[in-house]
Amino acid sequence: MSQFSTHNFSGQKALVRVDFNVPLNDKFEITDDTRMRAAVPTIQKILKDGGAVILMSHLGRPKDGPTDKYSLKHLTYHLVKLLGGTTVKFAEDCVGEVATTAAANLQMGEVLLLENLRFHKQEEKGDRDFAQQLATLGDVYVNDAFGTAHRAHASTAIIAEFFPSDKRMFGLLMEAEVGNAEKVMHNAEKPFTAILGGAKVSDKILIIENLMDRADNIVIGGGMAYTFFKAMGHEIGGSLCELDKLDLANELIAKAKAKGVKLILPVDSIAADKFAADANTQTVDNTNIPTGWMGLDIGPKAIAEISEVIANSKTILWNGPMGVFEMPAFQAGTKAVAEAIVAATAKGAFSLVGGGDSVAAVNLFGFADKVSYVSTGGGAMLEYFEGKTLPGIAAIKNA
Repeated sequence: MSQFSTHNFSGQKALVRVDFNVPLNDKFEITDDTRMRAAVPTIQKILKDGGAVILMSHLGRPKDGPTDKYSLKHLTYHLVKLLGGTTVKFAEDCVGEVATTAAANLQMGEVLLLENLRFHKQEEKGDRDFAQQLATLGDVYVNDAFGTAHRAHASTAIIAEFFPSDKRMFGLLMEAEVGNAEKVMHNAEKPFTAILGGAKVSDKILIIENLMDRADNIVIGGGMAYTFFKAMGHEIGGSLCELDKLDLANELIAKAKAKGVKLILPVDSIAADKFAADANTQTVDNTNIPTGWMGLDIGPKAIAEISEVIANSKTILWNGPMGVFEMPAFQAGTKAVAEAIVAATAKGAFSLVGGGDSVAAVNLFGFADKVSYVSTGGGAMLEYFEGKTLPGIAAIKNA
């Protein structure tokens, strides 16, 4: 059992760092509440125990202190709805007299939402005094914001110092994120297949290198595949290519070979004569893409080969789409990979989907509940798979 699950919050005010950095339209309406919904079980457990909850979060990137556009007050109405009518109070600052008074007056069973942490420059600077001011508001500190775990900010990495070890812990979302990521990176059942997509090799170098010692198969899709084909001396037409990364691509190919890792590149592509939804298309061999054509999705042979690899896997990590899936003409590859992962999961494989575009893809195809776990933390998940220490996790684990 986890520390959070066994802790009794009765009579305690829990200071909970959540990730309520949700998109708002010009009427300040929430267009995607995924991150808020993800925090609900943690909040409800504390309330059910007979505790009170003080929520702190950032929203957007305010440049010059408080601005209405980035105020968390816009989220209170929706939060009440998500919590089934629980009283949600709002403090117009996260530190100082306003916050201290609001926290002191909070009754058990109630929720207090503090104003945007980033209205104070000290938050992103990881300022100790600011963290200490926040810490005085609660009896227990709970970090449930995986999306910001890779930032050494006051409310995620510094604040834990001001609580004893039995009064600082991960929330349910953070526990699930960390647990599932660790399962894939350190306890993966073999064969372990990592599927990496996206535009640039440079974005994924560290992940590819870190996975070389862990994965049995590394599938490369998306725009970055063409840099590998170019590095091997093939014609890639007008496809995306990082010319300054050709040597690196060859090094990665050699490294995979030396370590006995199967590096799988798509053998064919759906190519287009322009980057547009209504472009003319043809299926091309990736060793010889005609001039004036660019690969925008993996082709049928690649789909068959990659799907077979996925079908024979016991652990699957998916980060990044296979093509320009936002355009219907180029989404077949990404959808086929998603379907193969869903089928493997149904047969007992463990599948983790992480990184903004892959998450967007499984949501688009309606597969989010058919894979083992969908991560909410894009940047944090990437840095974890790169092998980096995340300050927000280290603060709880090592403090």
